[in-house]
Amino acid sequence: MISSISNEKIKNVVHLRKSAKARRIQECFLVEGPRMFFEIPVSLLREVYVTEEFSRKYADRLKGYSYELITEKVCCHLSDTKTPQGVVAVVGRRNCSLEDMTGRDGKACIIVLENLQDPGNMGTVMRTAEAAGVTGIIMNKGTVDPYNPKVIRSTMGAVFRIPFLETEDLAADIGFLKERGIAVYAAHLEGDVFYHCDFSRPCAFLVGNEGNGLTRETASLADFKIRIPMEGSIESLNAGVAASLLMYEALRQRRWS
Repeated sequence: MISSISNEKIKNVVHLRKSAKARRIQECFLVEGPRMFFEIPVSLLREVYVTEEFSRKYADRLKGYSYELITEKVCCHLSDTKTPQGVVAVVGRRNCSLEDMTGRDGKACIIVLENLQDPGNMGTVMRTAEAAGVTGIIMNKGTVDPYNPKVIRSTMGAVFRIPFLETEDLAADIGFLKERGIAVYAAHLEGDVFYHCDFSRPCAFLVGNEGNGLTRETASLADFKIRIPMEGSIESLNAGVAASLLMYEALRQRRWS
């Protein structure tokens, strides 16, 4: 059993929790709690740390898993939450490509994120994307780290299933989508009401920063600008909510219209 927070493995896990750079270099991230732990594809598991209490409670489900025991003190030291749940796993990243997102027999529906900052919004986008049948998510380097512990928790497991990638060149990837015949829509206050648009064909939605929206350069790359109509004095919607409305309108048109 590991009982010291000075253990080299434990120090590295803490480093992964705190540092996006470390997660990027080591190509892995952390998962906590039984609900998400048991959803992790076994092929992606690198290290698993559990308390004695957790190992007893989930003895049957842990059969076949390789893990190390840690004390409650060490578990608290590793955890990103106030109430640790007895398990912390180091998980390898999946590799996804643009081809993975666009090659579904003309059914591509892609979310493109530019400079989204809030971990909760990112988690909402991932969860909703899976639920709405979105084929992939593209995000620029200015977007919040998708492997941030807060993002991982808020995805509720969608992080293991929805294809996504971080891009060095957002403009080039948008160009790739357009070359594939995918219509690109920019969420923009100056756009047309999105209910009037046809999302039954392959499409991609550009969603920008919570406070500033899309940059002018990225918005100019879209084929169409669209907006969500709003009553009252509200100037804009939460980015996660806006993306969710667009994704579900595409699903509605494809399944029930």
